[in-house]
Amino acid sequence: MEQKLFDTNVQWIKYKVLKEVIRRAYDGGLEEAYLEIPKIISPGPKSELNCCIYKERAIVQERIHMVMGGDKSNPNPVQVMETACDECPAAGMLVTEACRGCMMHSCKEVCPKGAITIVNHRCHIDKEKCIECGKCAAACPYSAIIAQKRPCIKSCKVKALSIRPEDDKAVIDNQKCISCGACVVSCPFGAITDRSLVLDIIDMLKQSEENSSYRVYAVVAPAIVGQCRFGRIEQVVTAIKRLGFHQVVEAALGADITLYTEAREIQHKLGTQTSPSANQAVMTTSCCPAFVRFIETNFPEFKDAISTSPSPMITTARLIKRSDPSAKVVFIGPCAAKKFEYTLEKTGGMIDSVMSFEELQAFLDARGIDTTQCEDTFLDNASFYGRIFAKSGGIAQGVAHVAEKLGIEGVKPVVMNGIDQCRQHLALLRAKKETANFFEGMACDGGCVGGPLSITRSPKNVFDVDQYGNSAKEKDIDGSLRLYEMGITEGGL
Repeated sequence: MEQKLFDTNVQWIKYKVLKEVIRRAYDGGLEEAYLEIPKIISPGPKSELNCCIYKERAIVQERIHMVMGGDKSNPNPVQVMETACDECPAAGMLVTEACRGCMMHSCKEVCPKGAITIVNHRCHIDKEKCIECGKCAAACPYSAIIAQKRPCIKSCKVKALSIRPEDDKAVIDNQKCISCGACVVSCPFGAITDRSLVLDIIDMLKQSEENSSYRVYAVVAPAIVGQCRFGRIEQVVTAIKRLGFHQVVEAALGADITLYTEAREIQHKLGTQTSPSANQAVMTTSCCPAFVRFIETNFPEFKDAISTSPSPMITTARLIKRSDPSAKVVFIGPCAAKKFEYTLEKTGGMIDSVMSFEELQAFLDARGIDTTQCEDTFLDNASFYGRIFAKSGGIAQGVAHVAEKLGIEGVKPVVMNGIDQCRQHLALLRAKKETANFFEGMACDGGCVGGPLSITRSPKNVFDVDQYGNSAKEKDIDGSLRLYEMGITEGGL
């Protein structure tokens, strides 16, 4: 498999470790993984990526640890590999060589803390006094002062990351972190990554005894269509089944049901509204677990506005377990936060494990499954609207359609693409300046197609999702809704 499969070299290294661990889980040699795999990934004698071969191999050992489950006492699936986290310069305001030693001293004049002095005709910043307000950078006529921040710190929109002063390691505050995975994507050294559950999934498949003891189902996120770099989506579905899964089901099936339940929920809120500004007339989506966590930690006054509808992942799993109570269900998607969501008590244990798209590719290659040689297996579980959940704006588009179809008036959706937009619109809502009443929130820019655990985050993924939606035989949610109503009748949902 060529490196061009992935967007970055960090993903390529991660993939090679994943693949080797999975191969050993089946073929033997897992007990020697920490000793042997580092020498396979980094054969030496010279280091290709780090200061020396010994450190490079030590980092590979940390990657093996993450593939084997990471720190299981830590509920956050996003974790820091400390050995890999030491190459970034200290953050703060930095005076560059562009400083001309001018006479104006604008930087010194605007500093609110007196942190700037002029030494040998050059600006000097006292780090102990500096509060990193950036006023000096804005005032400098030569743009000679820059705000230098670590990529992980810049990427974290909820300020959950900090730098430990004694050793300059990144630290994640789990009370603030929403497990969105933005730091996973941004770290140039791959020092922040997601812990893998792939060995648990392998055990689950093995213990099913080829689905004779119980059946193992794969629920795939619709964003998978943009990940098929080798082979068509229909071939990838066949490949997943060859890994040992009994059946592959679209999470978009649950998305169809979510559209209906959320439309009905906002209808109820609008019907019980006592005044135009009453909070009970406001609702946010519940599909993105990172967005839900963002509301809970940053806008707790709107917790009651979060839709009570389970996410499409959970709803799809409920349908499966209603018809097959002993089933095991594995979700496959691009989302780090799903590895957190599935453990929450409110999900009722419907999902048994989660696998990323990156892990899926490594799994297929470790088992020698060439998707381009697989026959087609077509998925016809969901409608056009369920499939476009994968892109930003898809939920709002679907709810607007369902509301119109059901004659629900007064639904005013707004699309919030990424945490910055989520914060902006929720702040307006807090200030009672927001006119929308249905808030679609996606933590990842672009929606699930931009998920941190994707193989690629190409802009083309949106086009692929639209095309995938158009290929659905069901153009409306009626078929999915019949399954939902059967579940209500039989007490399964």
